[in-house]
Amino acid sequence: MTDEERLKQGFAMRRAVLGDAHVDRAETNKAELNADFQNFITRYAWGEVWSREGISRHDRSMITIAMLIALTRADELRMHFRASFNNGVTEDELKELIFHSALYCGLPAANSA
Repeated sequence: MTDEERLKQGFAMRRAVLGDAHVDRAETNKAELNADFQNFITRYAWGEVWSREGISRHDRSMITIAMLIALTRADELRMHFRASFNNGVTEDELKELIFHSALYCGLPAANSA
């Protein structure tokens, strides 16, 4: 697959997971300083990794959220909480994920989530 095809696939996945409004906002706010990085995120994170077969988008959301809790990455966590509903994650699953994360990541990290 070419970089251009991967970029196109990445935009499709990014829109499916994060929603059109988020992607449109990111594209509108793209500047010379971050344009290459935004292209990289779309091609690699969304076009390469999130587009792989093997596990569902639902499971990818759950895994991503668990890792973001562990790393205490609040901004990305908020974004992926919202996006998880596009992938079929339920509120009850998120509640259980936060409880489970408290056990393995620590109470402060889970409480921040």
